[in-house]
Amino acid sequence: MATGSSAFADDDREWVMTDLPKPDYARNMRIVGHSDQGGRPDGVQVMVHRGYAYVGHMFSKGVSVIDVRDAKNPRAVNYAAAPPNTWNIHLQVHDDLMLVIHAKDMFAAAEFADERAYYSGALGKTVGTAEAKRTRDWSAGLAVYDISKPEAPRRIGFMPVEGGGIHRVWYTGGRWAYVSALLDGFTDYIFMTVDMSDPAEPREAGRWWIPGMNLAAGEAPSWAAARRYGLHHAIIHGDTAYAAWRDAGMVVLDIANRAKPKLIVHRNWSPPFGGGTHNCLPLPDRDLLVVLDEAVLDHQEDGLKLIWVFDNRVRENPVSISAFPTPADADYKAKGGHFGPHNIHENRPGTFVSSKLIFATYQNAGIRVFDISNAFGPKEVGALVPPQPAKLADTRPNRARVIQSADVFVDAKGLIYATDYNAGLYILEFNG
Repeated sequence: MATGSSAFADDDREWVMTDLPKPDYARNMRIVGHSDQGGRPDGVQVMVHRGYAYVGHMFSKGVSVIDVRDAKNPRAVNYAAAPPNTWNIHLQVHDDLMLVIHAKDMFAAAEFADERAYYSGALGKTVGTAEAKRTRDWSAGLAVYDISKPEAPRRIGFMPVEGGGIHRVWYTGGRWAYVSALLDGFTDYIFMTVDMSDPAEPREAGRWWIPGMNLAAGEAPSWAAARRYGLHHAIIHGDTAYAAWRDAGMVVLDIANRAKPKLIVHRNWSPPFGGGTHNCLPLPDRDLLVVLDEAVLDHQEDGLKLIWVFDNRVRENPVSISAFPTPADADYKAKGGHFGPHNIHENRPGTFVSSKLIFATYQNAGIRVFDISNAFGPKEVGALVPPQPAKLADTRPNRARVIQSADVFVDAKGLIYATDYNAGLYILEFNG
């Protein structure tokens, strides 16, 4: 698909816009379809595979299956409930397998009713310690499903872990999966390789953490107590893992030996910037990295968060060379909820893959498309801000009834799928 052309849009098609939500703002983008996901409008990670969207829920718990073969009329066809008190917010889909995380439902816990508590300090001291094990009432680990019948996932395997659980996975087929795991004795989520050679019996193969995280081994953190040094997830290219480590920035690992990952480089720009690194996307054909820092508090209380471009010609010395512009078409800081980056489309095999167009969610500012043809001067080329949700799916106290666009996935044909904490699944088209 040619960057900068109208290839995303087939000029012979006419999408029927009747009864679709009217966006608050749109530029070079339009809504094709919308689903409330069977009455469960909250969604986090979305994967689209063989004409079906798989959505992990934040508050409804579990995973929904949406038939999106007719993008104008997406239809919820299945739902798998999570175990009690358990998150299934992240998942991966490839070939006939779906991998779904199991972790403590953090946002249903009284200790995290104020989300500041979730995004600061050593999470493992609260939910992942041996002392907590006696009262642990959630499922922790990695579930494996057979999706050879796409509309009817069937669980075939599970890898348990001792602790808070698994947060996010990277899996694109084959023997290896990669997870962030909150284990007893650690301050926060660490990097773990998983052997998937037998999908019915996935097993840990290796692990890596920043020195200071392993409290059980007598290590002591060298960072301030209020900072979250925890892995969100890693994106893998070849034998290199590009790991987003929240307030610790970016960690690059050599994983040629999956049992013994080795540090290549650790880069952190917080402070002076606000931390929360969430995605580290390699663009190997251009020797670039796109690195996103997540906005995690309302009204930019955690500061301005940015998406960065790094020069990655020397793997041991990635250098920041530019930042994406921040949406300025409305006063999003005052709007309510989170304003700033959350996720980017990650160029998975079989999806739309581009080293020039980057698709991102900006929470209360919707979905944005950026052109980085000039790596030193990224520019926004498309935007769509969905309208106010009909109601809140977010069960936490004192939440604003605003959109919170969460994840974005672009299929091989260029259709954009975006989830929201409150507003359902949007299917969009970019005409830039």
